[in-house]
Formats: sequence, C-alpha cells, structure tokens
Amino acid sequence: MLKAAHSFDALMEFTARPQAVFVRGQGAYLWDDTGKRYLDFIQGWAVNCLGHAPASLADALAAQAKLLISPSPAYHNAASLKLAKALVDQSCFDQVFFTSSGAEANEGAIKLARKYGAVHKNGAFEIITFEGGFHGRTLATMSASGKKTFEPLFEPKVAGFRKATLNDLESVKQLINGNTVAIMLEPIQGESGVWPATDQFLKELRALTLEHGLLLIFDEIQTGMGRTGKLFYYEHTDIAPDVMTLGKGIGGGVPLAALLATEKASCFEHGDEGGTYKGNPLMCAAGLAIMEEVGKPAFLEAATEAGLHLESELQKLSARHGLGEVRGRGLLLGLNLKLPIGAAVVQEAFEAGLLVNSPRPDALRFMPALNVTREEIAEMIDGLDGILTKVGAARRVA
Repeated sequence: MLKAAHSFDALMEFTARPQAVFVRGQGAYLWDDTGKRYLDFIQGWAVNCLGHAPASLADALAAQAKLLISPSPAYHNAASLKLAKALVDQSCFDQVFFTSSGAEANEGAIKLARKYGAVHKNGAFEIITFEGGFHGRTLATMSASGKKTFEPLFEPKVAGFRKATLNDLESVKQLINGNTVAIMLEPIQGESGVWPATDQFLKELRALTLEHGLLLIFDEIQTGMGRTGKLFYYEHTDIAPDVMTLGKGIGGGVPLAALLATEKASCFEHGDEGGTYKGNPLMCAAGLAIMEEVGKPAFLEAATEAGLHLESELQKLSARHGLGEVRGRGLLLGLNLKLPIGAAVVQEAFEAGLLVNSPRPDALRFMPALNVTREEIAEMIDGLDGILTKVGAARRVA
C-alpha cells in the first residue's frame, strides 16, 4: 500500500507524535496508511474497552444517528435516561450527570463538592487531593492534580486544593481544617506510574470522611467500567464513596463521561451546571452498548482472568530481565523498569509494531482491551522480551 501524502502543519502541536497515520483498527490491532499492523496495549489510554471498532458500538452509533443526534440538553432524550438508570442500578449512586470528557466530569465533581460546602458546611471549599494524582487538563483539574510537570503551568492555579501522600492517612489528617469539604483521589494513580491505593487506606479514608462530615470522591476515569475486574473499583473495597467520576471506557472510544453522586451529595440547583453536548443521545447510545457488554458477570470474570494472566506473564518477564515489581489491578498494570529506559522501550516497540506506554521514565503501563486474548498477551510479551533485551544490551555497552 502506498503511503498517502499528509501535511501535519495545520495541526497545533501539543505533544510529540510519530509520523505514522492510523487509518483502521480492529480489536487489539491498528493499521497505519502504509498497511503496517500494530498490536495495541494502550487502547486510547484505557478508552477502547472492547477494542477497536467493536460491532456492537458501531451498530449502536449508526442506529442512533438515524434517529436523533442532539436535541439540546434543555430537553430529555431516551438514551440518556436509559444510560443513567443503568448506571444507578449497578452502582451505589442515585443520580448521574453526563459530560463529554473525564476532565469535565472531575470539574463537575469539584463544583458539586464546593456547592455542597456552601449549602451544608458553612462555605467550606477546600478539597484534599494527592501527590502524583491526575484529574484532567482544565485549570481546576490541573490544580487538583499532583503532577509535578503541571506546577509551573498556567499560573495562577485555582486555589483550594491541598495535597496529601497516597497511602499515608496521617498526611491526610494533617490537612483537614474548617475549610475542608472533600477528599478526592484515583484508586490507582495511572499517570504517575500505576500506583494503587491500598484497600485498607481507602477504608480508612471512608471512615475519616464520615468522622468529619466530608465527601469522598473517587475519580474512576481510568479504573471504572471493568478495568480492574469489577464494574467499578470501589467494589473491591466494600466501601461506598459519595461521588464518582467515569470516563474513558464508558464510551468505548467516543467522548462520553459521567459524574455520579448519592442523593445526599446531589445539591446542584438549576443553572449550576450544564453544557451543549452533555447527555446527547448519540454518545449515550454508545454508553448503553458498552454497559450491555461490560456489565455482564461473565465478561467481568473473563477480564479478571485476563488481568491475572497478564500480571503473571509480566512478572516472569521482569524476573528474566532483572526488572522491578508489577503494580496495579486487573488490566491496568505497570512494570517497574528500575532504569529510565521507558522512552527507548516505547520507541523500539513502536518500530516493531507494538504500542505500549511509559507514563514515567522508569515504568511501562499496560491498558489493553478488556477482551484481550491470551494469544495477544503472548504476542505482546514475546515482542517486549526482545525489545528489553535489545535496549538493556545497548545500555550495558554505553
């Protein structure tokens, strides 16, 4: 296949990207405009939970597009009502607000917490978040994040976020004061290298928030929708947060996210929140198709088994190459490389037709489709095995 001529000049540059142009995807694989095939263990950063171009999602979008695309959020539509009901029925929450991105959902959670503070806690507005956390790229969600590279950007930041240390309850206690209204965290910090909060720490946080009358907000943008073997991560812990945000996998590849809250925490009034595309039927039809697949117990059991198998294979790979621990849960896993070779591994893997992610120089992150097969895992491990040998040998010579 001849490569089409592409001009990249019209696109605003915001990140370093290879020159390959992807034109097609199916399941675990992508193809570029030269016909080269890539095994994808990033899947849009945990977005494509059913892989690329799943028939159920394509069919749902096509059917809904022929009926109704966007009647305006000033009116109800059937798809958003059905998806909201499905999410409430399978969670501990009572109400749902749909958005187009995870950052918007987290922005909504921040607004909801501040409104809760204004209504119920004498104007309390501060939210305790965590070093290493990532909540999005709006000004408020960047301010809530604990990502070091964000610190010098777009000053002045939005005030009202105090940073604690993950899995250190004492560091949280020290930050609570009369202005505190909520504690917000990712159950697994993905962008900082796949660092999980322990189940015990999450239980202690729940007890602490109840003691002080604070909201507990779970950012499940990356961990939700079956990524860790449960539909939602909080189910692993036997606790129930007051607020949860979903994104990425809920749309299976289309821009859909959600803010869920208990009746107690739901205190928005008319005019407090909104948005032109929020809850549009086209995206909600996609969400319904995803929920129908991912919500099945047999699907979640298979995803759990795939996660355990991937974890075992990564541990064997690590032992062969003298690398570090495998972190995470289910199909959100990180491999400690011990050395800052992540970028080199990613580059070599790309050239070999394998897509993996290095969220920090000494770690790789794996986010395959939830229906990834053992054969696809074996193909990834074999490819990475050779790449680690090559990169490791090059470093030893240097």
